[in-house]
Amino acid sequence: MTGITIEELFDLSETIASGLFEGATYPWEVLPKIHDFIIALGERLPKDIFEEKGENIWIAKSAKVAPTACLNGPLIVDEEAEIRHCAFVRGNAIVGKGAVVGNSTELKNVVLFNKVQVPHYNYVGDSILGFKSHMGAGSITSNVKSDKTLVTVKGDGISIETGLKKMGAMLGDHVEIGCNSVLNPGTVIGRNSNVYPTSCARGVIPAGHIFKDKEHIVKKEQQD
Repeated sequence: MTGITIEELFDLSETIASGLFEGATYPWEVLPKIHDFIIALGERLPKDIFEEKGENIWIAKSAKVAPTACLNGPLIVDEEAEIRHCAFVRGNAIVGKGAVVGNSTELKNVVLFNKVQVPHYNYVGDSILGFKSHMGAGSITSNVKSDKTLVTVKGDGISIETGLKKMGAMLGDHVEIGCNSVLNPGTVIGRNSNVYPTSCARGVIPAGHIFKDKEHIVKKEQQD
C-alpha cells in the first residue's frame, strides 16, 4: 500500500520541524525524537523572532497566547500561531506557523504543521498533523490500545509493527476530521481525505477518500 510514507503524506516545507524527518521513512518513526529535536532547534532559533518564555519554551513574538493557556516544554510555537483560552500543552510539541490550538485542547508529543487547526476540545497525543489539516470540535486521537500492546499500522495488504506503545494518528496535508470523531491508535490518513463526524476510524485511509464508516471508504469525485 502506498500513501503512508512521510514523502506521500507531508509537504516538509510547511513545518519548522523538517529536519526531524530526515532519515525516516514513516512518520511515526520520529515520535520518540521530538523532545530532543525541540531542545536542539530552540537553542538555534533567531532571537529577533522568538522569545524564550520558560524552560525549553520558545514562542514567536508574533504568536498570540491566551493568559489562561498552560504551556510546558519542550515547546516551540511558530509565527502567527494562536494558543487560545485554557489550552493545555503538556510538552514535546511543535505548533506551526498560523496554527490554532483552541479552547480546552490538549497537546502532547506532537508536530502540528503550518496552518493546522485543533480549535475546540481536541486531544492530540503522539501524533503528526500535516499542513492545513483540521480536527472538528471534540475529535480526538486515541494513542494507547486498550490492551496496552504495541501499536500496529494496518491497511489493505499491510501490517507494520511500529514498536511504539503510544501512537495516535498521522494526518496528511489538508485532512478534515469531523466533529466528535475518534482516531484509534495507529490511524494514518492520506492527503486530502475526510472523516465523517462521530466516526470511529482506524487503520489506513487512502489519500483523496472519504471515511463514512469502516465498510464505506469512498474515493472523492474529481472536481473540474
